[in-house]
Amino acid sequence: MALSAYTKEFRYNFKLAYPVMLGQLGHVMVGLVDNLMVGQLGAAELAAISLGNSLIFIALSIGIGFSFAITPLIAEADGENNIENGRSFFHHGMILCGINGLLLFVLLLFLKPILYSLNQPPEVVDLAIPYLEIVAFSMIPLMLFQGFKQFADGLSQTKYAMIATLFANVVNVVFNYLLIYGVWIFPRLELEGAAIGTLISRFFMLAFIYLILKNKKKFIPYFVWSKRKQLDRSIFKRLFGLGFPTAMQMFFEVALFTASIFLAGLLGTNAQAANQIALNLASMTFMIAVGFSVTATIRVGNQKGKRNFTELRRIAFSIFFMVLVIQAVFALMFIITKGILPTFYIDNAEVISIASSLLVVAAIFQLSDGLQVVFLGALRGLQDVKVPSWICFVAYWLVGFPVCFYLGQEEILGAMGIWLGLFVALSASALLLYLRFNKLTKRLIESNLE
Repeated sequence: MALSAYTKEFRYNFKLAYPVMLGQLGHVMVGLVDNLMVGQLGAAELAAISLGNSLIFIALSIGIGFSFAITPLIAEADGENNIENGRSFFHHGMILCGINGLLLFVLLLFLKPILYSLNQPPEVVDLAIPYLEIVAFSMIPLMLFQGFKQFADGLSQTKYAMIATLFANVVNVVFNYLLIYGVWIFPRLELEGAAIGTLISRFFMLAFIYLILKNKKKFIPYFVWSKRKQLDRSIFKRLFGLGFPTAMQMFFEVALFTASIFLAGLLGTNAQAANQIALNLASMTFMIAVGFSVTATIRVGNQKGKRNFTELRRIAFSIFFMVLVIQAVFALMFIITKGILPTFYIDNAEVISIASSLLVVAAIFQLSDGLQVVFLGALRGLQDVKVPSWICFVAYWLVGFPVCFYLGQEEILGAMGIWLGLFVALSASALLLYLRFNKLTKRLIESNLE
């Protein structure tokens, strides 16, 4: 197939992807703002943010994974022009998201003592616990926001979540500034101030997206809320069947990166702070790929609803090619600016030196990291989630983690070894997920011709 068959899709791919990218970057910006502002307080405070967020990220991966089940079902219903089915998936999905938010809040409070038993620097743990307690409560509004976001994404309306997230970031910056440093009439709360800023911004984000969607003409038919008797156990079961494996996919990956935080903590406060800087920067470029992953889910889901599998494969590959090019550019940027970027976070020569070396490895795994998440998005559009979950488990925990653990020992490669293990894990995941997508789409095309 000629290259133009793929490149002609680039404009529409980008149109769908860029609001998701900006929205996802908005989520990361919450962490970035916390890191930049708290980093001015010292290395211990920055490491505490990293440690507290390690559990938050695990819970977040599970909750977002469940919410992702909404998008392919809405996209397929939209492809079939079936508003009634779409409305039902939306309402059932929102109920699940609300329950998830509450359960994750309770789970985080229950798990917080685990930080004391992970052999982390005591001063870091003492700072992390109050931060964790406050941010944990923000899981409730955040999961409800995710329900609205995934619903709108499924209808190819990706810009509204972006707008809500960007405005929420402004709110977060303002309250962080006021509460971390104690400006004007506000008390100086330092890490707890950062947590309260995050909490306020997430409630704002939820209210904002709700008010936007319920008043837009396209969404009005979906906001005729179902009565209790209209709730269907089979739809909850279908959402759970898609959401649980997707949550596990995200959990396996996020848990590996969280393990890297704990392994870095064993090397000392400076190594942990450097690890957090590199993770934060890598996560920002990763969110660009996440935008295209959501685009893949939407477009593949639409074509699945139309049963046009040849187009499905062509469109998916156009997205894969875009991600490959974009992530290659980011890899080059990391290599060129590796000595500059860490200086924005902290004024500590040792932390900056370690972070600069980690960014070289981060540059190398940009390609595999971007590709594996977009392959996952395409498979999610096919509603194929169980086998990809096993692939993620094998790649991250049977292949990648042993490399992280062995090479990450202080007497071998230290922090650099941890990141080489991450590279191995992401590369294994990308290869296996591509093979899975290639096999399934060829089979669908062949079965459709019979």
